[in-house]
Amino acid sequence: MAGVDVEGIGTAGGRIIDPSGESAEVEPVEVGVSAAAEQFTDLTAAYQRVAEIYDTGTRFLRDRFREYAHGKDPQKRQRAFYPYVRIRTTGWAQVDTRLSFGFVTDPGSYSVTITRPDLFNAYLHQQFEQLLHNHQVPIEIGTSSTPIPVHFAFPDGMHVESDLTPERIRGLRNVFDVPDLAVMDDSIVNGTHFITPGSGDRPLAMFTAPRIDYSLHRLRHYTATACEHFQNFVLFTNYQFYIDEFIRHAQALMAQGDPTYDAFVEPGGRITPNTRLSAEGPQGTAVERAPQMPAYHLVAPNNTGITMVNIGVGPSNAKTITDHIAVMRPHAWLMLGHCAGLRNSQKLGDYVLAHGYVREDHVLDADLPIWVPLPPLAEVQQALQSAVGEITGLKDYELKSIMRTGTVATIDNRNWELRDHHEPVQRFSQSRAIALDMESATIAANGFRFRVPYGTLLCVSDKPLHGELKLPGMADAFYKQQVGQHLKIGIRTMEVLRTLGQEKLHSRKLRSFSEVAFQ
Repeated sequence: MAGVDVEGIGTAGGRIIDPSGESAEVEPVEVGVSAAAEQFTDLTAAYQRVAEIYDTGTRFLRDRFREYAHGKDPQKRQRAFYPYVRIRTTGWAQVDTRLSFGFVTDPGSYSVTITRPDLFNAYLHQQFEQLLHNHQVPIEIGTSSTPIPVHFAFPDGMHVESDLTPERIRGLRNVFDVPDLAVMDDSIVNGTHFITPGSGDRPLAMFTAPRIDYSLHRLRHYTATACEHFQNFVLFTNYQFYIDEFIRHAQALMAQGDPTYDAFVEPGGRITPNTRLSAEGPQGTAVERAPQMPAYHLVAPNNTGITMVNIGVGPSNAKTITDHIAVMRPHAWLMLGHCAGLRNSQKLGDYVLAHGYVREDHVLDADLPIWVPLPPLAEVQQALQSAVGEITGLKDYELKSIMRTGTVATIDNRNWELRDHHEPVQRFSQSRAIALDMESATIAANGFRFRVPYGTLLCVSDKPLHGELKLPGMADAFYKQQVGQHLKIGIRTMEVLRTLGQEKLHSRKLRSFSEVAFQ
C-alpha cells in the first residue's frame, strides 16, 4: 500500500460502493490534475512539483465540494490524486554506514504517496537531499493512483458533512472519494508489509499519504491544536500538575524574551508571542472545554521546540496519541510521570530511569509482539542522566541516592493491588522491576515501532507494597514539591538532545535490516 499502484479509495474492483453496501458501475470521472511523471535532480524543483500536484488536486476538490454543498449535481465523479515520489536504483548504495536513514537497502523501485507538502516542507527537502546524495539517481515525481478523500482536502480539519443536508450526505460518496481504512494500516512500520517480486514498488516511507492525513485530523481532535504547532521534541505526562508547571515555565520564558523559543501555543490556538519578537499580548482564545489529551507547544524555529501532552491515565491513551504524533516524525519523545516504587529502599520523590520494560499493557500485542525487546538508547539515557545531575546538583555516586536505573513494569489494571497480587509481584521480582506505571512501556514500544527515539524518567509517588499509599493530602504536597524539578529535568533533556543533530539522535537500533529510506 505504500506504492503508487494502490487501488482507488472508495472503489472495489472498479465499482463504486454506495452507503447501502450495494455497488454500481463506475461513472465517468472528472480528474482535478493528472501530471505525467518527471525526473528531478534538483531537490527544490522536486519539492515544488510535489506541492504543485497536491495543491492543484486539493483545490479542485474544495471547489467541487462547495458547488456540491450548494446543490449542484455533477455529471461525473469528482476525483484528485496524491502526488508520488519514486526512486529506481540498479546498484548497491555506497553510503556512510553510520547513518540510520536516507538510503534504500537493495536495488529496485521504491515509492510513496505524499500529502501536506507545506507542513512537511523541511522534512521532504531533507529526505530528497539524502536520496539524491546517497544514490546519485534522479527522483521521479508524478500523480499516483491513490485518490485524495474529500475530507482530507480541507487541512484545517473542516467537517465537510456539516454544510450538507442528510440527503446530500448520503450521496457524498457517489461523487467524491471518502476515507477508506483499507489503505491506512500500519503494515510498513510493523514489518508485515511484503511485496512479491515484480508486483509493485517497495515502500519508500513508513506511512502512506492517507494514513498521514488521518492522523493529522485525529491530532486536532484529541489535542485541540493544529498539527502545524507540534514540535520535534515531545514530552508526555499523566498528570495535570506537570502541564500547569509547563504553562508557568513557558509563559515566564515568553515574558523574559528567551532567545530559544518564539511563542507558546495552548489548546484552541491561543498564542503567546515572545516579547523579544512582539510587544503584543496573547492572541486567540483558549478552548472552553479541555480536549481528551491537550497539547501545549513551546515553539522554536524549524519546529525544534518542545511539545507537551497530557495523555491522562492508561495505555490506551498512550498508544492512541503516539500512533498519531508519529506521522509528524519527531526526533524524540519522553515519558515524565509518576510511578509506584517497588523497592523498599526507594523514597518518595526518587527518580527511575527506565532501561527496560515489562509489557503488560496489552494494547500493542498485535502490532509489536511482547517478545520484541525495547533497547535503551544510549543518547537518550545519557541525556536524561546528565539532566538529572545538572538540575539536582548531584553527580557520580551521589546521584544514586535519588535515582535508580532499572526495569519499569507497565500494566493495564490500575487497581492491581486489590486482586491476589502474589502472582504479579512474583513476575515483577523475577523481571527485576523497580517501578510500576500504566503508560511508559506503551510509549517506548510505539517509539521503537515508529523509529522515534524514546526514553522514560519517572518519579516515585507511592510504595503500595510497603504501606506508603497515595493519599490526597500527602499527594498534593508531594506534587507541589517535586513536579517543578522533574519537569525542568525533562526540558533540559530535550535541549541536550536537540544539540546532537538528527544523524546522531536517530539510532540504528530502531531500524530493521530491510528498511525504508525516509526517516
